[in-house]
Amino acid sequence: METRIGKWGNSLALRIPRSVADRVGIALNATVELTPRGEELIVSLPRRPGTELEGLLTCVTEENLHGEVETGASVGGEAW
Repeated sequence: METRIGKWGNSLALRIPRSVADRVGIALNATVELTPRGEELIVSLPRRPGTELEGLLTCVTEENLHGEVETGASVGGEAW
């Protein structure tokens, strides 16, 4: 899909058509990553650390790791 580069103050602006924004989940004021690759410009949504299991597990340390917690006697169907 082609689009035009506009001007926003002293900077250049890239207009993203609504259909494309909706398809990839970009909303007004979203932060995007720009990556130059040769003569290409890659526009992508940044990966948020901690939102995937791997990111969450990097937050586990010896200092915040806890042992088992006793919650009382088993009741109902959860008894093993």
